[in-house]
Amino acid sequence: MNKGVIIAGVAVVAIGAAVIVPRALKPKAVLEEAPVPVVQAEKPQPGDIVLYRNLVGTVEPSDVVYIYPKAAGEITDVFVKAGDVVSEGQAICKIDTKQVDSARLSMEAAKTAMDNANTNLARQQALFAAGDIASAAYEQADMQAKSARIQYEQAKLNYDYQLEFSNITAPISGIVEQCDVEVHDNVAQQSMICVISGEGSKAITFSVTEKVVDQMQVGDRVTIEKNGKEYQGSVTEISSMIDAATGLFKIKASVENGDALPTGSAVSLFVVSDQVSQAMSIPVDAIYYSGGDAYVYTYDNGVVHHIPVEVGIYDSERAEILSGLTKEDQVITTWSSELLEGARVQLGGSEAKVSGQTEVSEETAGSGQSGSSGQAEVSGQGQTENVQSESTKAE
Repeated sequence: MNKGVIIAGVAVVAIGAAVIVPRALKPKAVLEEAPVPVVQAEKPQPGDIVLYRNLVGTVEPSDVVYIYPKAAGEITDVFVKAGDVVSEGQAICKIDTKQVDSARLSMEAAKTAMDNANTNLARQQALFAAGDIASAAYEQADMQAKSARIQYEQAKLNYDYQLEFSNITAPISGIVEQCDVEVHDNVAQQSMICVISGEGSKAITFSVTEKVVDQMQVGDRVTIEKNGKEYQGSVTEISSMIDAATGLFKIKASVENGDALPTGSAVSLFVVSDQVSQAMSIPVDAIYYSGGDAYVYTYDNGVVHHIPVEVGIYDSERAEILSGLTKEDQVITTWSSELLEGARVQLGGSEAKVSGQTEVSEETAGSGQSGSSGQAEVSGQGQTENVQSESTKAE
């Protein structure tokens, strides 16, 4: 009976040792700190920010002339067509106004009368010099000669006018953009005969809003694009009156080397809509918004600060800062999910500071193991008592 109890006690001790030994051989626990985020930062920089607005303009010649007849009549000859290059004074067409011949006959009659009056004056002058006629007769002949000359000059002027009305010529050198008349057409004074664009640079006309026109001045540069090619120009005229048809202000700009631009075609152009000079600016990616309010994160000796700012104009890269920052602040330009007020960070380029590892002390680990062992021993004692009771009952 005692032998059986001893065997049971040995079994309980073996079980307790099996529990204690793996715990004693388990590696010591190690706790690691999270690495400090690495960020990039820069100070606000002074610079210019220019904003452009994309508009649509229409190509026009710098000088353009619309030719209308000064007298109605029938077209008898046409000497040009659209696309022709003409010189100043070159014939465009001829109109039979039915007045040229009448004016020519009147001029010829006035010339004959003037010649007769001059001949009579010469004869009267000789007689007056010889004393054969009185001075009154000579003065009368002189007056008749002067009157005849005036009538002739008037008749000749009328003939020249009728001849000009009949023969249409180019008032400037350039290209015939449009010519809509043919021989035997009857034209009136309000009928347009042709359009001539002058030689030299082209012009672009476009319309802008009141906000944009306030930012523009004569001489401002504009960029024009057509079929992938870029042209440079400058503003030459700014209307001070709103166009009733569009409700916008009309602007005109000249184009350098724009002879290849077709007259009347549409082009894309870029004009300055807003600009600032030497403004405090930071990258736009460094600005965040919450409820419409802008803010940035700054770096200060390894600590992050949340700074509200007031933003002015901005382009795709830089933004104007109106208030909230100084030129010495270091604005964090990289994003991190750990950017919070008071958070610890380090600047990029510096060595990351890794916190030391914290080990659980051997004393704490040993204490834990001792507790486990004690529990096992108690458990073993209980099992021994149970075995002893069962043996007693068996006896």
